Amino acid sequence: MTTDVKVPASGESITSANIARWHAKNGEIVAKGSVLVSLETDKVSNEVEAPTSGMLTILISEGEEVPIGTVIARIVESSAEAAAAEATPEPTTMPAVAPAAIPSSGGIVEIRVPASGESITSANIAAWRKSDGELVAQGEVLVALETDKVSNELEAPISGRLKILVSEGNEVAIGAVIAVMEPASVSTPAPVAMPAAVATQPPALKPTVEAMPAPLPAASHQPDFKASTTSIERGISSEAVKEGRTTRRKMSMMRRKIATHLVNAQQTAAILTTFNEVDMSAIMDLRKQVQDEFLKKHGVKLGFMSFFVKAVSQALKDVPSINAQIDGTDIIENHFYDIGVAIGTEKGLVVPVLRDCDQKSFAQIEQDILDYAQKAKAGKITLEDLSGGVFTISNGGTYGSLLSTPILSPPQSGILGMHTIQQRPVAINQQVVIRPMMYLALSYDHRLVDGKEAVTFLIRIKDLLETPSRMLLEM
Repeated sequence: MTTDVKVPASGESITSANIARWHAKNGEIVAKGSVLVSLETDKVSNEVEAPTSGMLTILISEGEEVPIGTVIARIVESSAEAAAAEATPEPTTMPAVAPAAIPSSGGIVEIRVPASGESITSANIAAWRKSDGELVAQGEVLVALETDKVSNELEAPISGRLKILVSEGNEVAIGAVIAVMEPASVSTPAPVAMPAAVATQPPALKPTVEAMPAPLPAASHQPDFKASTTSIERGISSEAVKEGRTTRRKMSMMRRKIATHLVNAQQTAAILTTFNEVDMSAIMDLRKQVQDEFLKKHGVKLGFMSFFVKAVSQALKDVPSINAQIDGTDIIENHFYDIGVAIGTEKGLVVPVLRDCDQKSFAQIEQDILDYAQKAKAGKITLEDLSGGVFTISNGGTYGSLLSTPILSPPQSGILGMHTIQQRPVAINQQVVIRPMMYLALSYDHRLVDGKEAVTFLIRIKDLLETPSRMLLEM
Protein backbone atom coordinates (compact mmCIF):
# COMPACT_ATOMS: atom_id res chain seq x y z
CA MET A 1 0.00 0.00 0.00
CA THR A 2 1.29 3.47 -0.92
CA THR A 3 0.38 6.69 0.94
CA ASP A 4 0.92 10.13 -0.61
CA VAL A 5 2.48 12.94 1.42
CA LYS A 6 1.00 16.25 0.26
CA VAL A 7 1.59 19.92 1.02
CA PRO A 8 -1.23 20.81 3.43
CA ALA A 9 -3.36 23.95 3.17
CA SER A 10 -2.13 26.80 5.41
CA GLY A 11 -4.76 29.47 4.79
CA GLU A 12 -6.94 30.84 2.01
CA SER A 13 -4.35 33.34 0.78
CA ILE A 14 -1.47 30.84 0.71
CA THR A 15 -1.15 29.04 -2.62
CA SER A 16 2.32 27.54 -2.45
CA ALA A 17 5.05 26.42 -0.07
CA ASN A 18 8.80 25.94 -0.15
CA ILE A 19 10.45 22.63 0.77
CA ALA A 20 12.74 24.01 3.46
CA ARG A 21 14.26 20.80 4.83
CA TRP A 22 13.76 17.06 4.70
CA HIS A 23 14.24 15.47 8.13
CA ALA A 24 14.32 11.94 6.69
CA LYS A 25 16.34 10.61 3.78
CA ASN A 26 15.10 9.13 0.53
CA GLY A 27 14.63 5.37 1.03
CA GLU A 28 14.60 5.63 4.83
CA ILE A 29 12.15 3.68 6.97
CA VAL A 30 10.01 6.18 8.91
CA ALA A 31 7.60 5.67 11.78
CA LYS A 32 4.08 7.05 11.84
CA GLY A 33 4.05 10.48 13.49
CA SER A 34 7.75 11.21 12.91
CA VAL A 35 8.59 14.57 11.33
CA LEU A 36 9.25 14.20 7.62
CA VAL A 37 9.74 17.71 6.27
CA SER A 38 9.69 21.42 7.17
CA LEU A 39 7.66 23.67 4.86
CA GLU A 40 7.83 27.45 4.57
CA THR A 41 5.21 29.77 3.12
CA ASP A 42 5.23 33.55 2.79
CA LYS A 43 3.52 33.74 6.19
CA VAL A 44 4.17 30.67 8.32
CA SER A 45 6.36 27.61 8.65
CA ASN A 46 5.16 24.15 9.62
CA GLU A 47 6.24 20.53 9.78
CA VAL A 48 4.59 17.54 8.12
CA GLU A 49 4.53 14.23 9.95
CA ALA A 50 4.48 10.74 8.49
CA PRO A 51 0.84 9.61 8.13
CA THR A 52 1.93 5.97 8.29
CA SER A 53 5.00 3.76 8.77
CA GLY A 54 7.01 2.57 5.78
CA MET A 55 9.73 3.38 3.28
CA LEU A 56 9.93 7.06 2.27
CA THR A 57 10.38 8.09 -1.37
CA ILE A 58 11.12 11.79 -1.77
CA LEU A 59 9.68 13.33 -4.95
CA ILE A 60 10.51 17.03 -4.47
CA SER A 61 13.98 18.23 -3.44
CA GLU A 62 14.75 20.86 -0.81
CA GLY A 63 14.58 24.45 -2.00
CA GLU A 64 11.80 23.92 -4.54
CA GLU A 65 8.49 25.78 -4.35
CA VAL A 66 5.33 23.79 -5.05
CA PRO A 67 1.56 24.50 -5.01
CA ILE A 68 -0.63 23.54 -2.06
CA GLY A 69 -1.77 19.93 -2.44
CA THR A 70 1.30 18.78 -4.37
CA VAL A 71 2.45 15.22 -3.66
CA ILE A 72 6.01 15.71 -2.37
CA ALA A 73 6.71 12.16 -1.19
CA ARG A 74 5.23 8.68 -0.94
CA ILE A 75 5.42 6.09 1.80
CA VAL A 76 5.31 2.42 0.79
CA GLU A 77 3.80 0.40 3.60
CA SER A 78 4.33 -3.26 4.42
CA SER A 79 4.03 -5.25 7.60
CA ALA A 80 7.79 -5.80 7.75
CA GLU A 81 8.54 -2.11 7.25
CA ALA A 82 5.95 -1.05 9.81
CA ALA A 83 7.44 -3.43 12.37
CA ALA A 84 10.95 -2.18 11.60
CA ALA A 85 9.84 1.45 11.97
CA GLU A 86 8.23 0.82 15.34
CA ALA A 87 11.02 -1.38 16.70
CA THR A 88 14.03 0.48 15.27
CA PRO A 89 15.16 3.84 16.66
CA GLU A 90 15.99 6.71 14.33
CA PRO A 91 19.05 5.72 12.24
CA THR A 92 22.23 7.53 13.16
CA THR A 93 24.60 8.98 10.62
CA MET A 94 27.72 6.85 10.37
CA PRO A 95 31.05 8.20 9.14
CA ALA A 96 31.82 7.73 5.48
CA VAL A 97 33.50 4.47 4.54
CA ALA A 98 36.49 4.90 2.28
CA PRO A 99 36.59 2.58 -0.75
CA ALA A 100 39.71 0.89 0.55
CA ALA A 101 37.91 0.02 3.79
CA ILE A 102 34.88 -1.68 2.23
CA PRO A 103 34.21 -5.16 3.67
CA SER A 104 35.26 -8.02 1.43
CA SER A 105 32.68 -10.49 2.67
CA GLY A 106 30.63 -10.26 -0.53
CA GLY A 107 27.17 -8.94 -1.33
CA ILE A 108 25.74 -6.17 -3.45
CA VAL A 109 27.34 -2.74 -3.02
CA GLU A 110 25.19 0.36 -3.46
CA ILE A 111 26.57 3.43 -5.23
CA ARG A 112 25.00 6.49 -3.62
CA VAL A 113 25.28 10.21 -4.26
CA PRO A 114 27.70 11.52 -1.63
CA ALA A 115 27.22 14.69 0.38
CA SER A 116 29.00 17.73 -1.10
CA GLY A 117 28.27 20.40 1.49
CA GLU A 118 25.54 21.48 3.88
CA SER A 119 23.70 23.63 1.33
CA ILE A 120 23.74 21.02 -1.45
CA THR A 121 20.69 18.74 -1.40
CA SER A 122 20.75 17.11 -4.84
CA ALA A 123 23.01 16.30 -7.77
CA ASN A 124 22.67 15.73 -11.49
CA ILE A 125 23.91 12.57 -13.22
CA ALA A 126 26.16 14.30 -15.75
CA ALA A 127 27.79 11.32 -17.44
CA TRP A 128 28.28 7.62 -16.80
CA ARG A 129 31.90 6.70 -17.53
CA LYS A 130 31.03 3.00 -17.60
CA SER A 131 28.23 1.12 -19.33
CA ASP A 132 25.41 -0.82 -17.72
CA GLY A 133 26.54 -4.40 -17.10
CA GLU A 134 30.21 -3.60 -17.62
CA LEU A 135 32.93 -5.17 -15.48
CA VAL A 136 34.76 -2.41 -13.60
CA ALA A 137 38.00 -2.47 -11.62
CA GLN A 138 38.21 -0.94 -8.16
CA GLY A 139 39.24 2.72 -8.36
CA GLU A 140 37.98 3.29 -11.90
CA VAL A 141 35.73 6.32 -12.40
CA LEU A 142 32.09 5.31 -12.62
CA VAL A 143 30.13 8.52 -12.99
CA ALA A 144 30.47 12.31 -13.09
CA LEU A 145 28.05 14.23 -10.85
CA GLU A 146 27.14 17.90 -10.99
CA THR A 147 25.69 19.99 -8.19
CA ASP A 148 24.71 23.65 -8.26
CA LYS A 149 28.24 24.54 -7.13
CA VAL A 150 30.80 21.91 -8.07
CA SER A 151 31.30 18.73 -10.09
CA ASN A 152 32.91 15.54 -8.91
CA GLU A 153 33.46 11.94 -9.93
CA LEU A 154 32.73 8.71 -8.08
CA GLU A 155 35.12 5.80 -8.26
CA ALA A 156 34.28 2.12 -8.04
CA PRO A 157 34.63 1.00 -4.39
CA ILE A 158 35.16 -2.63 -5.46
CA SER A 159 35.83 -4.65 -8.58
CA GLY A 160 32.66 -6.04 -10.05
CA ARG A 161 29.79 -5.71 -12.50
CA LEU A 162 27.95 -2.39 -12.65
CA LYS A 163 24.16 -2.13 -12.73
CA ILE A 164 23.04 1.44 -13.52
CA LEU A 165 19.74 2.44 -11.90
CA VAL A 166 19.54 6.13 -12.81
CA SER A 167 20.31 7.32 -16.33
CA GLU A 168 22.26 10.42 -17.37
CA GLY A 169 20.56 13.81 -17.12
CA ASN A 170 18.41 12.96 -14.11
CA GLU A 171 18.53 14.89 -10.84
CA VAL A 172 18.68 12.87 -7.63
CA ALA A 173 18.71 13.62 -3.92
CA ILE A 174 21.89 13.35 -1.85
CA GLY A 175 22.13 9.77 -0.62
CA ALA A 176 20.07 8.32 -3.48
CA VAL A 177 21.13 4.93 -4.87
CA ILE A 178 22.15 5.45 -8.52
CA ALA A 179 23.77 2.08 -9.18
CA VAL A 180 24.74 -1.21 -7.59
CA MET A 181 27.80 -3.41 -8.04
CA GLU A 182 28.09 -7.16 -7.72
CA PRO A 183 31.56 -8.32 -6.68
CA ALA A 184 33.25 -10.14 -9.53
CA SER A 185 36.66 -10.60 -11.04
CA VAL A 186 37.34 -8.05 -13.77
CA SER A 187 39.04 -10.72 -15.80
CA THR A 188 35.89 -12.88 -15.84
CA PRO A 189 35.14 -13.47 -19.57
CA ALA A 190 31.47 -14.38 -19.33
CA PRO A 191 28.84 -11.86 -18.18
CA VAL A 192 27.57 -12.48 -14.68
CA ALA A 193 23.82 -11.99 -14.36
CA MET A 194 22.58 -9.83 -11.50
CA PRO A 195 21.08 -12.09 -8.82
CA ALA A 196 17.36 -11.94 -8.27
CA ALA A 197 18.06 -10.96 -4.69
CA VAL A 198 18.81 -7.42 -5.82
CA ALA A 199 15.21 -6.78 -6.77
CA THR A 200 13.37 -9.16 -4.48
CA GLN A 201 15.35 -10.20 -1.43
CA PRO A 202 18.04 -8.09 0.25
CA PRO A 203 21.44 -9.66 0.92
CA ALA A 204 22.44 -10.30 4.49
CA LEU A 205 25.28 -7.76 4.26
CA LYS A 206 25.29 -4.68 2.04
CA PRO A 207 28.43 -2.54 2.19
CA THR A 208 28.29 1.17 1.42
CA VAL A 209 30.59 3.39 -0.61
CA GLU A 210 32.51 6.47 0.46
CA ALA A 211 30.44 9.43 1.70
CA MET A 212 27.23 7.39 1.84
CA PRO A 213 24.63 7.81 4.57
CA ALA A 214 24.43 5.02 7.16
CA PRO A 215 23.04 1.66 5.97
CA LEU A 216 19.30 1.36 6.38
CA PRO A 217 17.71 -1.17 8.77
CA ALA A 218 17.65 -4.72 7.46
CA ALA A 219 14.02 -4.56 6.33
CA SER A 220 14.72 -1.57 4.09
CA HIS A 221 17.64 -2.91 2.07
CA GLN A 222 15.50 -3.58 -0.96
CA PRO A 223 16.14 -0.60 -3.27
CA ASP A 224 13.19 1.10 -4.93
CA PHE A 225 14.76 1.39 -8.37
CA LYS A 226 11.93 3.27 -10.05
CA ALA A 227 11.56 5.87 -7.34
CA SER A 228 15.26 6.30 -6.56
CA THR A 229 15.28 9.63 -8.36
CA THR A 230 13.01 12.65 -8.32
CA SER A 231 13.26 13.17 -12.06
CA ILE A 232 12.18 9.66 -13.09
CA GLU A 233 9.26 9.57 -10.66
CA ARG A 234 7.96 12.91 -11.88
CA GLY A 235 8.55 12.10 -15.53
CA ILE A 236 11.10 14.87 -15.98
CA SER A 237 14.02 14.36 -18.33
CA SER A 238 16.93 16.64 -19.18
CA GLU A 239 16.62 15.71 -22.85
CA ALA A 240 15.15 18.27 -25.22
CA VAL A 241 11.44 18.03 -25.99
CA LYS A 242 10.25 19.55 -29.24
CA GLU A 243 6.98 21.48 -29.01
CA GLY A 244 6.02 22.72 -32.43
CA ARG A 245 8.46 25.47 -33.35
CA THR A 246 10.12 25.49 -29.93
CA THR A 247 12.26 23.11 -27.89
CA ARG A 248 11.95 22.76 -24.13
CA ARG A 249 15.02 21.71 -22.16
CA LYS A 250 15.46 21.42 -18.39
CA MET A 251 17.94 23.92 -16.95
CA SER A 252 21.10 22.41 -15.53
CA MET A 253 21.67 22.74 -11.80
CA MET A 254 24.61 25.06 -12.37
CA ARG A 255 22.59 27.33 -14.68
CA ARG A 256 19.72 27.44 -12.15
CA LYS A 257 22.15 28.37 -9.40
CA ILE A 258 23.74 31.08 -11.55
CA ALA A 259 20.31 32.51 -12.35
CA THR A 260 19.29 32.61 -8.69
CA HIS A 261 22.63 34.09 -7.66
CA LEU A 262 22.47 36.90 -10.22
CA VAL A 263 18.88 37.84 -9.36
CA ASN A 264 19.74 37.91 -5.66
CA ALA A 265 22.72 40.14 -6.38
CA GLN A 266 20.51 42.65 -8.19
CA GLN A 267 17.97 42.64 -5.38
CA THR A 268 20.33 42.90 -2.41
CA ALA A 269 22.87 45.52 -3.53
CA ALA A 270 22.77 49.01 -5.04
CA ILE A 271 24.89 48.18 -8.09
CA LEU A 272 26.43 51.05 -10.03
CA THR A 273 29.05 50.85 -12.80
CA THR A 274 31.77 53.33 -13.76
CA PHE A 275 33.96 53.09 -16.87
CA ASN A 276 37.40 54.01 -18.07
CA GLU A 277 39.88 52.83 -20.69
CA VAL A 278 43.48 51.70 -20.52
CA ASP A 279 46.29 51.84 -23.06
CA MET A 280 47.73 48.33 -23.17
CA SER A 281 50.88 49.29 -25.09
CA ALA A 282 53.29 49.07 -22.15
CA ILE A 283 52.07 45.65 -21.02
CA MET A 284 52.06 44.25 -24.57
CA ASP A 285 55.59 45.54 -25.20
CA LEU A 286 56.82 44.10 -21.90
CA ARG A 287 55.32 40.70 -22.65
CA LYS A 288 57.03 40.60 -26.05
CA GLN A 289 60.36 41.44 -24.49
CA VAL A 290 60.37 38.86 -21.70
CA GLN A 291 57.95 36.14 -22.83
CA ASP A 292 60.53 33.59 -23.95
CA GLU A 293 62.72 34.00 -20.87
CA PHE A 294 59.68 34.05 -18.58
CA LEU A 295 58.37 30.79 -20.04
CA LYS A 296 61.78 29.15 -19.88
CA LYS A 297 62.31 30.10 -16.23
CA HIS A 298 58.81 29.62 -14.79
CA GLY A 299 57.20 27.07 -17.12
CA VAL A 300 54.14 29.26 -17.76
CA LYS A 301 53.44 32.10 -20.16
CA LEU A 302 53.10 35.68 -18.97
CA GLY A 303 49.47 36.60 -19.67
CA PHE A 304 47.44 39.74 -19.20
CA MET A 305 45.51 38.49 -16.17
CA SER A 306 48.45 38.52 -13.76
CA PHE A 307 48.93 42.24 -14.45
CA PHE A 308 45.27 42.90 -13.66
CA VAL A 309 45.36 40.79 -10.51
CA LYS A 310 48.43 42.63 -9.21
CA ALA A 311 46.92 46.00 -10.15
CA VAL A 312 43.67 45.18 -8.34
CA SER A 313 45.59 44.02 -5.25
CA GLN A 314 47.44 47.33 -5.07
CA ALA A 315 44.30 49.38 -5.76
CA LEU A 316 42.44 47.56 -2.97
CA LYS A 317 45.17 48.62 -0.57
CA ASP A 318 44.87 52.22 -1.74
CA VAL A 319 41.05 52.30 -1.64
CA PRO A 320 40.17 49.93 1.25
CA SER A 321 36.42 50.64 1.17
CA ILE A 322 36.13 48.41 -1.90
CA ASN A 323 37.87 45.64 0.03
CA ALA A 324 35.00 45.56 2.51
CA GLN A 325 31.48 44.16 2.70
CA ILE A 326 28.17 44.85 4.40
CA ASP A 327 26.90 42.39 7.01
CA GLY A 328 23.52 43.57 8.28
CA THR A 329 24.22 46.95 9.83
CA ASP A 330 27.96 46.29 10.14
CA ILE A 331 30.85 46.84 7.76
CA ILE A 332 33.50 44.11 7.59
CA GLU A 333 36.90 45.35 6.45
CA ASN A 334 39.10 42.70 4.81
CA HIS A 335 42.85 42.87 5.28
CA PHE A 336 43.68 40.15 2.79
CA TYR A 337 43.61 40.03 -1.00
CA ASP A 338 41.93 36.85 -2.27
CA ILE A 339 40.71 37.65 -5.77
CA GLY A 340 38.28 35.59 -7.83
CA VAL A 341 38.97 35.13 -11.54
CA ALA A 342 36.01 34.13 -13.70
CA ILE A 343 36.66 31.10 -15.92
CA GLY A 344 34.20 30.00 -18.59
CA THR A 345 33.55 26.28 -19.04
CA GLU A 346 31.21 24.24 -21.20
CA LYS A 347 28.94 23.82 -18.18
CA GLY A 348 28.90 27.43 -17.06
CA LEU A 349 30.93 30.12 -15.35
CA VAL A 350 33.03 29.32 -12.30
CA VAL A 351 35.02 31.83 -10.22
CA PRO A 352 37.93 30.17 -8.40
CA VAL A 353 39.79 32.35 -5.91
CA LEU A 354 43.49 33.22 -6.07
CA ARG A 355 44.77 33.48 -2.49
CA ASP A 356 46.98 36.26 -1.08
CA CYS A 357 47.58 37.85 -4.46
CA ASP A 358 49.50 40.76 -2.97
CA GLN A 359 52.20 38.35 -1.79
CA LYS A 360 52.51 36.33 -5.01
CA SER A 361 54.73 36.89 -8.01
CA PHE A 362 53.42 37.20 -11.56
CA ALA A 363 54.60 33.65 -12.23
CA GLN A 364 52.76 32.24 -9.20
CA ILE A 365 49.55 33.97 -10.24
CA GLU A 366 49.84 32.69 -13.81
CA GLN A 367 50.44 29.16 -12.50
CA ASP A 368 47.42 29.38 -10.20
CA ILE A 369 45.22 30.52 -13.09
CA LEU A 370 46.49 27.69 -15.29
CA ASP A 371 45.89 25.11 -12.57
CA TYR A 372 42.33 26.34 -11.99
CA ALA A 373 41.59 26.34 -15.73
CA GLN A 374 42.71 22.71 -15.97
CA LYS A 375 40.66 21.76 -12.90
CA ALA A 376 37.60 23.51 -14.31
CA LYS A 377 37.94 21.72 -17.64
CA ALA A 378 38.22 18.38 -15.84
CA GLY A 379 35.32 19.18 -13.50
CA LYS A 380 37.58 19.06 -10.43
CA ILE A 381 36.79 22.50 -8.97
CA THR A 382 35.89 22.22 -5.27
CA LEU A 383 33.82 24.37 -2.92
CA GLU A 384 37.01 25.53 -1.22
CA ASP A 385 38.32 26.78 -4.58
CA LEU A 386 35.27 29.01 -5.01
CA SER A 387 34.89 30.49 -1.53
CA GLY A 388 36.32 33.44 0.32
CA GLY A 389 37.07 35.97 -2.43
CA VAL A 390 36.99 39.71 -1.65
CA PHE A 391 36.89 40.96 -5.27
CA THR A 392 36.29 39.47 -8.73
CA ILE A 393 37.81 40.01 -12.18
CA SER A 394 35.80 38.97 -15.24
CA ASN A 395 37.31 38.95 -18.72
CA GLY A 396 34.55 39.27 -21.29
CA GLY A 397 37.18 40.30 -23.81
CA THR A 398 38.04 36.64 -24.23
CA TYR A 399 34.79 36.31 -26.17
CA GLY A 400 35.08 39.65 -27.98
CA SER A 401 33.02 41.82 -25.63
CA LEU A 402 33.69 45.53 -26.18
CA LEU A 403 31.81 46.85 -23.14
CA SER A 404 29.65 45.40 -20.34
CA THR A 405 28.31 46.06 -16.84
CA PRO A 406 29.42 43.10 -14.67
CA ILE A 407 27.21 42.00 -11.78
CA LEU A 408 28.52 41.81 -8.23
CA SER A 409 29.13 38.52 -6.47
CA PRO A 410 27.70 39.12 -2.96
CA PRO A 411 28.94 39.82 -0.38
CA GLN A 412 31.76 41.38 -2.41
CA SER A 413 31.55 45.11 -3.02
CA GLY A 414 33.34 45.28 -6.37
CA ILE A 415 33.96 43.50 -9.67
CA LEU A 416 36.21 44.56 -12.55
CA GLY A 417 35.21 43.82 -16.12
CA MET A 418 37.96 43.44 -18.75
CA HIS A 419 37.12 43.71 -22.44
CA THR A 420 38.59 43.08 -25.86
CA ILE A 421 41.65 45.04 -26.96
CA GLN A 422 41.05 47.22 -30.01
CA GLN A 423 43.40 49.36 -32.06
CA ARG A 424 41.84 52.82 -31.74
CA PRO A 425 42.91 56.42 -32.45
CA VAL A 426 43.74 58.36 -29.29
CA ALA A 427 45.22 61.80 -28.66
CA ILE A 428 48.66 61.76 -27.05
CA ASN A 429 50.72 64.92 -26.73
CA GLN A 430 48.44 66.72 -29.17
CA GLN A 431 48.96 63.95 -31.73
CA VAL A 432 46.46 61.35 -32.94
CA VAL A 433 48.03 57.90 -32.70
CA ILE A 434 46.76 54.32 -32.91
CA ARG A 435 47.01 52.39 -29.64
CA PRO A 436 45.73 49.04 -28.31
CA MET A 437 42.94 50.19 -26.02
CA MET A 438 40.73 48.29 -23.57
CA TYR A 439 37.57 49.51 -21.88
CA LEU A 440 37.39 48.78 -18.15
CA ALA A 441 34.17 48.58 -16.13
CA LEU A 442 33.95 48.66 -12.35
CA SER A 443 30.64 47.64 -10.81
CA TYR A 444 30.38 48.40 -7.10
CA ASP A 445 27.93 48.40 -4.20
CA HIS A 446 26.89 52.04 -3.86
CA ARG A 447 25.59 51.38 -0.35
CA LEU A 448 29.19 51.09 0.81
CA VAL A 449 31.33 52.68 -1.90
CA ASP A 450 30.89 56.30 -2.95
CA GLY A 451 31.33 57.40 -6.53
CA LYS A 452 34.56 59.25 -5.78
CA GLU A 453 36.13 56.12 -4.28
CA ALA A 454 35.01 53.97 -7.22
CA VAL A 455 36.45 56.38 -9.79
CA THR A 456 39.69 56.71 -7.79
CA PHE A 457 39.98 52.91 -7.65
CA LEU A 458 39.49 52.49 -11.39
CA ILE A 459 41.92 55.29 -12.28
CA ARG A 460 44.47 53.70 -9.95
CA ILE A 461 44.17 50.42 -11.87
CA LYS A 462 44.52 52.32 -15.17
CA ASP A 463 47.71 54.04 -13.98
CA LEU A 464 49.25 50.80 -12.77
CA LEU A 465 48.51 49.00 -16.04
CA GLU A 466 49.82 51.79 -18.22
CA THR A 467 53.02 51.94 -16.15
CA PRO A 468 53.69 48.32 -15.07
CA SER A 469 56.86 49.29 -13.20
CA ARG A 470 54.61 50.93 -10.58
CA MET A 471 53.33 47.50 -9.57
CA LEU A 472 56.85 46.16 -9.06
CA LEU A 473 57.74 49.18 -6.93
CA GLU A 474 54.29 49.32 -5.23
CA MET A 475 53.94 52.99 -6.21
